[in-house]
Amino acid sequence: MDRFLEMQAFNAVVDAGSFVKAADALDMSKAAISRYVVDMETRLGVRLLHRTTRRLSLTDEGQVFYARSKELLAELEEAEAEVTSRSEAATGLLRVNAPFTFGILQLAPLWGQFKAQNPKVSLDITLADRLVDLVEEGYDVAIRIASLASSTLVSKRLATTRMVLCASPTYLAQHGTPTHPSELAAHAVIAYVYWATRDEWRFDGPDGPVSVKTQPIMSTNSGDTCRAAALAHQGVILQPSFLVGPDIAAGTLLELMPQYRSLELGIYAVYPTRKHVPAKVRALVDFLQEHFSQRHKDW
Repeated sequence: MDRFLEMQAFNAVVDAGSFVKAADALDMSKAAISRYVVDMETRLGVRLLHRTTRRLSLTDEGQVFYARSKELLAELEEAEAEVTSRSEAATGLLRVNAPFTFGILQLAPLWGQFKAQNPKVSLDITLADRLVDLVEEGYDVAIRIASLASSTLVSKRLATTRMVLCASPTYLAQHGTPTHPSELAAHAVIAYVYWATRDEWRFDGPDGPVSVKTQPIMSTNSGDTCRAAALAHQGVILQPSFLVGPDIAAGTLLELMPQYRSLELGIYAVYPTRKHVPAKVRALVDFLQEHFSQRHKDW
């Protein structure tokens, strides 16, 4: 007996709540559905379903098997969809959202190459640091820099970046160089308003976690503005390494207290669903993964 069909029949019965409805959903006879489930229970040596004349319910073993088999069926469907999408030409309008600075510094130089490889795809690129709703706002793919929580969205990691505490040598010469995060409360700080903890900056140091409530002299929704203010000797910033890394390498900004590490964030491509992923979405995600794995695994 086909184990895939057994699993499919069992899941359909659980999802539909009856053998009759499962038979309708799979376009099979009720007898065939029943036989698949009974044969599977016999082969496994356990009862998966409690059956009465009025209702069905899962046994403890059935609950375990249902969760795992549903996951396996979803993975199989995803694999089939991926193979199918790879065999199709990437075509149509592809709407992409990305953070403003990352979109300019890291993504803008790539669009020409992507278009050359996928000439039938039209790009609509929107840069915004706010968190967009892909489904509601009609985006196919978004680039997110975050510690991603569990989500209904599918995410593919492209690279990592870390948040770097830094300031200009001129500012530090005038105001002193902090040696512990608590000292930041007395320093001029340029704050990024989309930072999850806002004015509370958190670090992991030699003695464990430490946080400080800063007193910003400027707040902005732009990482570029934070960087520009720091380069103009206005204060201390906490910004991603992909943005301030070149300044630190050039010595125009100095990293502060490297023994106190802030967050390391993943850079992800996210899209709404694993099912029936359009070829244009698959093409972009594969392109970005290949690029960043070769050139910018992390900053």
